[in-house]
Amino acid sequence: MAIDASKSTASSQAGTQPRFGRMDLELDKVSSGIKRAVDWLFGQQHQDGYWCGELEADVMLEADYIFVHTLLGTGDRAKMQRAVNEILRHQNADGGWSLYPGGPSNVNYGVKAYLALKLMGWRADHPLMVKARESVLSLGGVVECNTFTKLYLCALGAYDYDAVPAIPPEIILFPNWFYFNIYEISSWSRGMLVPLSIIYAKKPFKKLAPEEEIDELFVGGRDRANLHLRWDKKRPVSWRNFFLLCDRVAHWAERVHIRPLRSMAIKKAEKWMLERFEKSDGLGAIYPAMLNAIVALRCLGYSMDDPVLIRAVDEFEKLGIDCPEGTEDYPTPTFRMQPCFPPVWDTAQAIYALGEAGVAKDDPRMIKAADWILSKEVRHKGDWAEKVRNVEPGGWYFEFNNEFYPDVDDTGQVLLALKCVENPRERYQYEVCERALNWIWAMQCKNGGWAAFDKDNTKTIFEQIPFADHNAMLDPPTVDITGRMLEMLALYGYNRSDKRVEKAVQFILSEQESDGSWFGRWGVNYLYGTFLVLRGLQSMGMWSHEPCVLQATEWVRMVQNSDGGWGENCGTYDDPLQRGMGPSTPSQTAWALLALLAGGDVRSDSVAKGVRWLIDHQHEDGSWDELVPGRNGESYYTGTGFPRVFYLGYHLYKQYFPLLALTTYIKARETEVSGALE
Repeated sequence: MAIDASKSTASSQAGTQPRFGRMDLELDKVSSGIKRAVDWLFGQQHQDGYWCGELEADVMLEADYIFVHTLLGTGDRAKMQRAVNEILRHQNADGGWSLYPGGPSNVNYGVKAYLALKLMGWRADHPLMVKARESVLSLGGVVECNTFTKLYLCALGAYDYDAVPAIPPEIILFPNWFYFNIYEISSWSRGMLVPLSIIYAKKPFKKLAPEEEIDELFVGGRDRANLHLRWDKKRPVSWRNFFLLCDRVAHWAERVHIRPLRSMAIKKAEKWMLERFEKSDGLGAIYPAMLNAIVALRCLGYSMDDPVLIRAVDEFEKLGIDCPEGTEDYPTPTFRMQPCFPPVWDTAQAIYALGEAGVAKDDPRMIKAADWILSKEVRHKGDWAEKVRNVEPGGWYFEFNNEFYPDVDDTGQVLLALKCVENPRERYQYEVCERALNWIWAMQCKNGGWAAFDKDNTKTIFEQIPFADHNAMLDPPTVDITGRMLEMLALYGYNRSDKRVEKAVQFILSEQESDGSWFGRWGVNYLYGTFLVLRGLQSMGMWSHEPCVLQATEWVRMVQNSDGGWGENCGTYDDPLQRGMGPSTPSQTAWALLALLAGGDVRSDSVAKGVRWLIDHQHEDGSWDELVPGRNGESYYTGTGFPRVFYLGYHLYKQYFPLLALTTYIKARETEVSGALE
């Protein structure tokens, strides 16, 4: 239904009872806000039809950018200096750097940022460096870093290869029927670890100048530090100690050169990488895998003028955002890196929000967006097909090009979006959607839920492997993705009479927290999970007075901020007792409202205050901001890459989710008015 002011005032013009007058005035404001948000969002549409907002991450990316160019002897020195400015922009008051704006300092980020500054000529006695060093040492120093950080340090002689967890390339030779093989770990870990295994095998080394060394970041000095991983003395018989023993054996084999399959393994790892460069904007189209692949190619002997390496570097550099003149929020010249591009995701979300806002299904702008997204359909079998056989390829990925890695979440959202468009190529669009639906059903996990990239990727024992300390080794089914799938499947005619749907519903119900909320894996955090679950359950006809729904909506109301909005900090992944707590943000306020509306709550004070918060915080041009006060233009992060490890700031979240929430609210209120008039 189209949303406009004339509709919202229709009841008063028809002579309805005075009790609706105040509501009509409120709906006028909401309708006006919706129109401005629609206009703003269309103003961001690319001429090719897609949307792609900036994806903001943390200083690790800029620090690693300086590292890789230092290691390779490449890079634009002026651009790298602007990357230094970006690093300094995010330094905490205690001298360290955090995973997200306002978060506690993190030892990995502190070490990487400190090293990057030294590589760019900063002296250890500079006041900012002194504070940074004190922060790192207070967190345990370099030895407390994870494997990925330590391996990068090894390449510059700042750590010992013998002390880091072994990542032998021979793991790629394990057959798929073997309990441990690379397809039993998450797709993103796969993309990072295969090139890292080549780096580990080749052991690149570039000697730092004395003034660039970071020995001062080791507690008590590097010479006195125990660089090896520590055994679990409390539980001598444990998987951790077993894998540490295996690690020691692997290092011993390295030292005595017992590596009969090394050459074969490296060749297979190289082939694996090169195959995944095709139809992709770099390996996995994500920053860490792309960076590791560049270093791995150099280790394999590829020259900097080799076309393969040139393309890999070009795709990597495209992730950069160069601001030589600075920005309005931060006038200092900066250069920052994005972890990847989100065009398919942003486009699908934008189409859906605009469609729900009443934009005509045959609007040329909607058709152009749908045609662009249809052109990104996956027609090639990727890594997912190693465990899901005899299924025709279908679905969508997140980025511009990433054919080997479609994901369920993007695919479900695209299918939701395509329902908002009447495409002249109706038959073609129907066939594409049918393929995607078949693929999604094939990707459903044993417990009824859906994961992101793989099926039944749940062997938790692998999280005990020493090189798995990046805390993102697996890709288990999650309730947030499953909730989105239920919402989408309902639009395509499925209901709970389908055993597969019912299994998904039961999976969701089994995962509800004791306070009524649901964990959010891919968005921060319980507000995200709860909103998607309730939308899915509502779509499947769940009665709003079911105890699980009542408990969930009551939790959402309980965690509302005094200003009327909602917010949740990334720290809730470390401390679940803080769930639902944090400064109000447009995206999280929208999620909370969508959760309440899906739970049948239309007229509570909580809903009214939340809607008012969104309207009051909307700019005249129709947009919203999510800036952290006093943090130099930094945005709140409401997206989750890896819980407790990596968080994201989607710049368009604060636009299309509030639009969807306001639209959903006004539809619910108009439905209520219609019911009252009848």
